[in-house]
Amino acid sequence: MQTFTPKNWLDYELLDCGNFEKLERFGPVILRRPEPQALWNKVWDEIEWKKLCDITFKQKGSHSGEWINPKKMPTKWHLPYSTKEYQLKFNLSLTSFKHVGIFPEQAANWDYIYNTLKPIEGAKFLNLFAYTGGASIAAKAAGADVTHVDSVKQVISWSKENMEASKLDNIRWVVEDAMKFVKREVKRGKTYHGVILDPPAYGIGANGERWQLEDSINELLQDIALLLDPKEHFLILNVYSMGLSALLVQNLVQQNFKTAGELENGELYLQAKSGVQLPLGIVSRFHHKGK
Repeated sequence: MQTFTPKNWLDYELLDCGNFEKLERFGPVILRRPEPQALWNKVWDEIEWKKLCDITFKQKGSHSGEWINPKKMPTKWHLPYSTKEYQLKFNLSLTSFKHVGIFPEQAANWDYIYNTLKPIEGAKFLNLFAYTGGASIAAKAAGADVTHVDSVKQVISWSKENMEASKLDNIRWVVEDAMKFVKREVKRGKTYHGVILDPPAYGIGANGERWQLEDSINELLQDIALLLDPKEHFLILNVYSMGLSALLVQNLVQQNFKTAGELENGELYLQAKSGVQLPLGIVSRFHHKGK
């Protein structure tokens, strides 16, 4: 099993995590919020956490809560992401679901997407369950023709704002259930050089379609295999579900993609300043170049 973590964050830091919480710096703002993966004790003591923290998320229901902001910090702000090759900018906002509009660990996938697409002439890229579009704008920065699919209109709008903030344009936005979209693209004979999917454990599509990861992921991957350009293609499957293993995800990819010879498979994590590593999902990815 391999491990993957972002290498190019300057404006984001995981400071510490433990006791089901994490302390993070997003640019000028330090947030404290729940983290179900952080089963261990915090490394830094509570005095240090309170001293550093600007805004705290207090859970009220199973999926919602409120932000406590005693310092009156901004509730909307920009966060840049820069490498030597490309620059992105994200619009962050405090939501009632504890999220801020970005999953920082995904920067490891953005770099992979950019570096793989950049040399491909006329590259076409598909982002499924695309959320606020980090992978989409990384692909667009590489010069690809990008299709971004999500079932929630509000996050499509958020993605557009991130594209515009990054001084990019012409991403194709699709508000639809991912499974339905992929099946339609197969019928149309469409192909893509790169596909990323980051499916939730469960969800509801644009027209009320029910998504359950364990029930649907194998069928979805079978259909995606039909969309990959035969000459050159890559796939990234990212899964955040505490019930799944890296070996299970590896089996899914190897069985559905006969071109997945050079498969990278393992855990995505963030390195905390305090020294601990926080696991944040399983990644399986490969890049195939035909002869």
